[in-house]
Amino acid sequence: MDKIDLNLLYQIADLTDVPQGAYNIRKNGALSGRNNTSHIEIANKDDKTGIDIRIAPGTRGESVHIPVLITQSGLEETVYNDFFIGEGCDVDIIAGCGIHNDGHQRSQHDGIHTFHVGRGSKVRYSEKHYGDGKGTGERIMNPQTIIYLEEGASITLDMVQIRGVDSTKRYTKVVARGAGSEVVVQEKLLTDGKQFAESRMDVILEGEDSKAQVVSRSVGQGESVQVFYPQVEGNGRCFGHVQCDSIIMDSARISSIPAITANSMDAQLIHEAAIGRIAGDQIIKLMTLGLTEEEAEERILEGFLA
Repeated sequence: MDKIDLNLLYQIADLTDVPQGAYNIRKNGALSGRNNTSHIEIANKDDKTGIDIRIAPGTRGESVHIPVLITQSGLEETVYNDFFIGEGCDVDIIAGCGIHNDGHQRSQHDGIHTFHVGRGSKVRYSEKHYGDGKGTGERIMNPQTIIYLEEGASITLDMVQIRGVDSTKRYTKVVARGAGSEVVVQEKLLTDGKQFAESRMDVILEGEDSKAQVVSRSVGQGESVQVFYPQVEGNGRCFGHVQCDSIIMDSARISSIPAITANSMDAQLIHEAAIGRIAGDQIIKLMTLGLTEEEAEERILEGFLA
């Protein structure tokens, strides 16, 4: 991999080289590298573009990296990845897409990920999106994440998009169908210039004592536009909490439209949403410590999105 590849890999997966353990690296629409372990098998799909990742029951302390790198201007692709996590697992899955576009054509990656999380398993899923390059071509990413949780299963989603993506339409669906299943979604977005970001979430709590916590934090700068539609539906004894916090700057526009639906008297659902500017006293306090106004703003935003 060259310097551009390595920078993208670091931005989306905190890697400085090929990862250890199981991995599948996709570059410019083709397989760049793959490794299986005795407990984790990655194989190409037979009927469409993408891979199947099978994690054996009882697998613990292992990780799977599946980064996507695009450095070819004009490349557009849709990839389908399915994860089958057996019972009693405890694993980390690190995905993400980085686009470096130096050309004038748009580059686009649409990744559709479906998770089947077995009984009693714990999964931590990280998905980072990043774009750079000096070209005028757009960098577009449209991820879809579909999750099915069995009894006692849990998943934590860390979904981050901080810089360089011109347009994104994100869709996340979680069906907590097993008793005692749990999902935590942590979403962080930053847009600038004329960038556009839309995030839709459907969390369906079906299992008895299932739980969901959705926390979305975003910063809108320049003339960018953000729209959020987090929805939680409770169909039995369950608990769900949705929190959306946004900082708006310059001429940006942000819409936050949370919704909760209770189809059972035993469902407890809460939603909160707040949009506001950076408080002036925060900036003044940091400036008294020697920072410029711009440095103070950057420090506040870093802390907000940390």
